[in-house]
Amino acid sequence: MPVASDNVRIEPSVAGVADYFALLKPRVMSLVVFTALVGLVIAPGDVHPVIGFTALLCIAIGAGAAGALNMWYDADVDALMSRTIERPIPQGRVTAGEALAFGMTLAGFSVVVMGVLVNWLSAGLLAFTIVFYALIYTVWLKRSTPQNIVIGGASGAFPPMIGWAAATGAIGIESILLFLIIFFWTPPHFWALSLVRTDDYARAGVPMLPVVAGDRETRRQILIYSVVLAPVGASPWLLGYTGLLYGMTSVTFGALTIAFALRLRAAAKGEATATAARQLFAFSILYLFVLFAVLLVEQGMGLPRLTW
Repeated sequence: MPVASDNVRIEPSVAGVADYFALLKPRVMSLVVFTALVGLVIAPGDVHPVIGFTALLCIAIGAGAAGALNMWYDADVDALMSRTIERPIPQGRVTAGEALAFGMTLAGFSVVVMGVLVNWLSAGLLAFTIVFYALIYTVWLKRSTPQNIVIGGASGAFPPMIGWAAATGAIGIESILLFLIIFFWTPPHFWALSLVRTDDYARAGVPMLPVVAGDRETRRQILIYSVVLAPVGASPWLLGYTGLLYGMTSVTFGALTIAFALRLRAAAKGEATATAARQLFAFSILYLFVLFAVLLVEQGMGLPRLTW
């Protein structure tokens, strides 16, 4: 259970709609919905618009439920970090109990509706994703190991598979490749941010890699994962599942990711590292968005796939 914090007020809730919306982690939710949409659209076969909309809505609600449960458990940590201290629970606008009830209600609703109106495979994957993020990552990994974001990052990689399963009732190789792209993208993306927020994590007692292993080792690990990410990002093209547009885009952006990681690796300590880390963090968001957007473009244009 979360440890009580002097900075977490326990007065009755004075929450408004904006506070409950903030519990959903809308920026994370938007990325989840976008990647799920790609999995849904590029899957073989046709999906009725109502079914597709229902699936995306359930995925969005499920992602919001996971965010609310994360904020419930991490209220004590959030109160100690400048990046998260303004969240509704540390500020006392939403009580921990209200956040828990909100998250559990949304989780149950999203999974049941997905199962009844879409299919039970996608509902099962959605339920597993919520449990993975709320329990395995938030409750267990985040506070126990510097590999928290590596293992826990799998929760953010499932949405394309859920979208694919919603469309086909199965799990295809292409959806697994999309999972792997996000999985290997997550560590360099998040560790770049943690390099800038190391003091925050140290103060909160969260064993992020820069806190435990130091700045130098973190930059080395970021470079390793970036080098792995480049071919993984290009794998849908290399295996013949996408067209040349995706291939050229993934190769170019993979090379740029390595270049940003090399620049970070070579940066002097201090502000130079922080600047390079911010640039890599910003570019990593662009990387993921562009690769998945190109998949949508290829699907919409009906571009031919590569055949060896």
